[in-house]
Amino acid sequence: MGKTLYLECYSGISGDMTVAALLDLGADEKVLKAALESLPVKGFEIEISRVKKAGLDACDFLVKLDRNHENRDHDMEYLHGHSHAHHHDKEKCMEERQHVHEEIHEHCHDEHVHEHRGLPEVLEIIENAKISARARKTAIEIFRILALAEAKAHGVPIEQVHFHEVGAVDSIVDIVAAAVCLDNLDITDVVVPFVCEGRGTVRCQHGILPVPVPAVINIMEAFELPVRITAVEGELVTPTGAAILAAVKTASRLPEQFTIVQTGVGAGKRNYERPSLLRAMLIEEKGENRPEESFKQDEIYKLETNIDDCTGELLGYTMDNLMSAGARDVHFTPVYMKKNRPAYMLTVICDETHIKKMEQIIFEETTTIGIRRMRMERTVLEREETVIALERGEVKAKKCTLPDGQVRLYPEYESVAELARKNDIPFQLVMEEVKRMS
Repeated sequence: MGKTLYLECYSGISGDMTVAALLDLGADEKVLKAALESLPVKGFEIEISRVKKAGLDACDFLVKLDRNHENRDHDMEYLHGHSHAHHHDKEKCMEERQHVHEEIHEHCHDEHVHEHRGLPEVLEIIENAKISARARKTAIEIFRILALAEAKAHGVPIEQVHFHEVGAVDSIVDIVAAAVCLDNLDITDVVVPFVCEGRGTVRCQHGILPVPVPAVINIMEAFELPVRITAVEGELVTPTGAAILAAVKTASRLPEQFTIVQTGVGAGKRNYERPSLLRAMLIEEKGENRPEESFKQDEIYKLETNIDDCTGELLGYTMDNLMSAGARDVHFTPVYMKKNRPAYMLTVICDETHIKKMEQIIFEETTTIGIRRMRMERTVLEREETVIALERGEVKAKKCTLPDGQVRLYPEYESVAELARKNDIPFQLVMEEVKRMS
């Protein structure tokens, strides 16, 4: 089984803070450096060091950009020194533009043009990187979330989004680095009770924006991230940080009792009255009535609705869409509604992070006007994916361990069916051979 990560976001979250905290937890620096060196991207170096924040020792992850890719994400005077936002002195403007993208509202022109990438170009970079399939999937999901948020903020289709936040080299490095570290630590569950954000305004390439900035607001809304607005005048949550949370968060509630296995602290670059620190903890659930180690307890959500005026084709199509969108399970139960109408009760099992997406699909694809939602606790056996070698080929299966040590193998239907078709033999014959081997 994978590990559970608890992110304590009292000082917000950013991409570099996340990577630093994961490195401090024990993510392999050599694995990370090899992954980043494989990126088909130029203009950066990374530096991993120890720093002091409010007297506390923390890990620092720095993406050092060359002059052609440099930005001012960590320049406090630029971010919050708005008195200089509209100066018209050409010499000063040209000097500043050596570090940032062209900003139309300042009527200045940079002497070089930064490279803006859209989502397709970024995804191509990730596909060509030498990283694991799980890390690649996580990185792609983070960028997809970020691109959707920026597309909504700018009022354009996602295919037309070309902007600094997705295309900048440091964003690519931070997100791929976070995905690689999560995979290296074997993180499968991430608990985020809430994330703290500041207030006021911040300057970016589009001008002076309110905090939280539009992309962060869009992510918080779409993924129902629990947020607390603090008195800090400044941006604590960056779009990259919010996208990482949205992509990896699996729960908002900590176990009633747990032990802390290991702690990592990542430092941010911005200086506010609240120390810029992200604390990450590997935790294990504990309790007086805790089941055996082979059991795992977590929470899932059940969505239900009764439908009496949809065709079978439409319901089947809805089920396919729900499963493709991340549902754990979908099923229909025949029921009788008022006036003795035969109908179906649609039941969807999903994680908390998928609730909004599931409900949107149900409302869009069916005729229902209401959905019941229930949070449920569950206990599951320890499981892992394995392969059973047969005479005619291999079959994928789930290997589950009972509390008394018994091991059970459950072959995957699609894998059995594929082998049966490939060898032109009955499905049942393959299943019987699987039973003999297990």
